[in-house]
Amino acid sequence: MSPQSGPPRRSRPGKPYRRPKKDPVRILAFEALRAVDERDAYANLVLPPLLRKAREDGGFDARDAALATELVYGTLRHQGTYDAIIAECVDRPLREVDPPVLDVLTLGAHQLLGTRIPTHAAVSASVELARVVLGDGRAKFVNAVLRKIAAADLDTWLERVAPPYDEDPEDHLGVVHAHPRWIVSALWDALGGGRAGIEDLLEADNERPEVTLVARPGRSDPGELVAAVGEESALPGRWSPYAVRLTEGGEPGALDAVREGRAGVQDEGSQLVALALANAPLDGPDRRWLDGCAGPGGKAALLGALAAGRGAALLAAEKQPHRARLVERALAGNPGPYQVIAADGTRPPWRPESFDRVLVDVPCTGLGALRRRPEARWRRRPEDLAGFAPLQRGLLREALAAVRIGGVVGYATCSPHPAETRAVVEDVLGEAGKGQGATAEWIDARPLMPDVPALGEGPDVQLWPHLHGTDAMYLALLRRTA
Repeated sequence: MSPQSGPPRRSRPGKPYRRPKKDPVRILAFEALRAVDERDAYANLVLPPLLRKAREDGGFDARDAALATELVYGTLRHQGTYDAIIAECVDRPLREVDPPVLDVLTLGAHQLLGTRIPTHAAVSASVELARVVLGDGRAKFVNAVLRKIAAADLDTWLERVAPPYDEDPEDHLGVVHAHPRWIVSALWDALGGGRAGIEDLLEADNERPEVTLVARPGRSDPGELVAAVGEESALPGRWSPYAVRLTEGGEPGALDAVREGRAGVQDEGSQLVALALANAPLDGPDRRWLDGCAGPGGKAALLGALAAGRGAALLAAEKQPHRARLVERALAGNPGPYQVIAADGTRPPWRPESFDRVLVDVPCTGLGALRRRPEARWRRRPEDLAGFAPLQRGLLREALAAVRIGGVVGYATCSPHPAETRAVVEDVLGEAGKGQGATAEWIDARPLMPDVPALGEGPDVQLWPHLHGTDAMYLALLRRTA
């Protein structure tokens, strides 16, 4: 008798086999988590096409999309905390639990401990997901573990799995706020101060960031974006005159101004960095601007619009050809002269002293954008800092060589780690002081972000999620002197 014509499968003697119910929301969330784990993908790149396909296939509405998004991002943000709790509920080290099983468990843990989904619904839905994607045998394991987790609330679990603050403050904060210990220590060093400030920062990292739009000057304005979104769903930016915050999420790509490239999605901190460079005082001509690390194109598009308003031309350079194409797309339709090239900023094709303003937003660990890329906190390692260091210094050296004497360079990172911020600038300026490269002086960047509080002691600027509602962007402004 063939398997197809045989008797129905049975989960246990005397009980007919029941086909598992497919839950498209949780299956999509599971697929996104597997892509993040297996391919080192980023959720903000994986999730949108999955959601788009689900809508096109039908039966997937806005509420489904919102739940799937919360399940994916919430699970990734709190993964370290959930891992510590799951480890207390299994009889083996977590490294011995198959990754797909662990993904189902963390999805279930988030529903139990991080959402308002009723306990019975969270457990049953997770077990059904396990039956669909893992099979009956491992679904029983999932059921047993989740029932143990459901026996206590999050606060009770944290008291059990987190070491006391007085004994190990970094590890305590890491477990409670779901950050690796080394990142807690690095952020605390960068921030300074006591327990309250670091806890506020770690909590802000775990909040869902608002979607922020930029109205590119001369092509759109915030009023148009607010009108298109609706005043009940949009607010002006806190700091940038071109920013609009979407208070209820939504799909920016559905807006005409965004589709046409007259506006874009851009964190307000990123806007402030571009505006500060553009508004830095300059003696002499102001005709040629360079964005030396332009991908994926948000800052380049804002700089291009600002340059066009002054009759200046922008050169946007990006090493990776596929990212250079994204820059071209972002700048398409810019009214002023611009050019996009695929070029390595550490071995530039342009002549020295060719530009009046230069921005290098250098590759970094991305510790300032953990709200938007929560998986990065579990992927990064302390040794990554040393890996980025030569590139960051090389890009800044060449940026200073590219600007004319009297011109301005902006060095920016989406990281607050001192090894990626002030240490880089001080090292490069120190080399120049020994005759190795162009010399430069600091410009106080704080007055160029008017009305923005708590920018630090200067002359550089550090933005923070918990203080400014932005990514933790860093900016140093330098004027070349020789």
